[in-house]
Amino acid sequence: MNILITAGGTREYIDPVRFISNASTGKMGYALARAAIKAGHAVTLITAPTALRKPAAAKIVEVETSAEMFKAVKDHFRQSDCLIMSAAVSDYKPEKTSRTKIKKSDAVLTIKLKPTQDILKWTGRNKTKSQFIAGFALEDKSLKQNAEAKLKQKNLDMIIANAPTAIAAEKSTIYIKTQNTEWLKLHNIKKEKTAAKIISIINKCLAS
Repeated sequence: MNILITAGGTREYIDPVRFISNASTGKMGYALARAAIKAGHAVTLITAPTALRKPAAAKIVEVETSAEMFKAVKDHFRQSDCLIMSAAVSDYKPEKTSRTKIKKSDAVLTIKLKPTQDILKWTGRNKTKSQFIAGFALEDKSLKQNAEAKLKQKNLDMIIANAPTAIAAEKSTIYIKTQNTEWLKLHNIKKEKTAAKIISIINKCLAS
C-alpha cells in the first residue's frame, strides 16, 4: 500500500521568531512510518519539526504550520491507500502575524487566535470508498466517549485514543477502535509495539 503519515507538532507564528506550538515529539508518527516500511508498504511522511532521525526508506515532506501540513496532505492524499493522521496539528493560530519581531515592553500583549483548518475532517469528507483513514484523539476526560464521537463525526475508519501523559513518553496506554469493532486496549507498551499493532490492524481491515 501507499501509506501517508503525518507526525510532530505544527508551529503557528506570532512574529518571525515566536510561535505557538505543543509538546508533541513526533515519536508516534515516526514509529508508525518505520512499522509500515517494515511491513512492506511505501510511506510518505509529512513531518513538522522534530529532533528525530528520519526513516531513510520514507519519502519525507517537511512542513511547519498547520496550513503547510494541510496543503501537503491534499497534495498526497489521492495517491494514498491509507492516511494515518498522528500529527498534533495546532487547533488555533494568531489572527495576525507580525512581519517584524514584536519588541518587549511593560504593556500587556493580547494575541487573538482563530481556528485552523480541520485537516482530518477534510479527508473524511473527500476519501474514496477504498481509502482508509486513521486519526488520533488526545483526551484528558471522557476519553473513549470523545474519541468515538470524533470517529463518527469525521468519517474515520479508525481512532486511536490516548491521554496527555502519552506525550514524549517511551511507553503509553492507548485505545483503538474501528467502525465495526469494540475498543482494544494496549496497556503501557512501547510506541514501536503500538505502531506495529496499528499497522497490523489496518492491514487486516484493508484485506477483508
